[in-house]
Amino acid sequence: MGISRKATAHWEGDLKSGRGTISTPASGLMQDTRYGFNSRFGDEKGTNPEELIAAAHAGCFTMALANALAEAGHPAESLDSRAEVDLSLEGGPTMSAIRLFTKAKVPGIDEAKFRAVADDAKTNCPVSKALSAVPITLDAELLS
Repeated sequence: MGISRKATAHWEGDLKSGRGTISTPASGLMQDTRYGFNSRFGDEKGTNPEELIAAAHAGCFTMALANALAEAGHPAESLDSRAEVDLSLEGGPTMSAIRLFTKAKVPGIDEAKFRAVADDAKTNCPVSKALSAVPITLDAELLS
């Protein structure tokens, strides 16, 4: 058996005027964090599924990259990553693109090796695998 993680969602009302909350009870990262139509499709304060997927993807990719660099004999001094998830509204809401960005300080590695390791981490992190139906790009920068 694998590891199981949980989050909860509660919703009241219809799609446009309703409101909900999302929680991650075990970690306490989010406790009844608001989400709704306007935080997803507008600019109202609150979270939305795409933001949460972006956070999960940024975290997963960064951990995969740290591991892959260490296994290649080049442990990272630091990794800073961001994920952006686009939601297309044409033909119904669909995640249409994911862009990963990372800046890395990795002593002793050359640009080509770093890029190969970063590309492999992008392809093989569990969240990338789960989201493989969405085009995923990576902008990886090796800092000196």
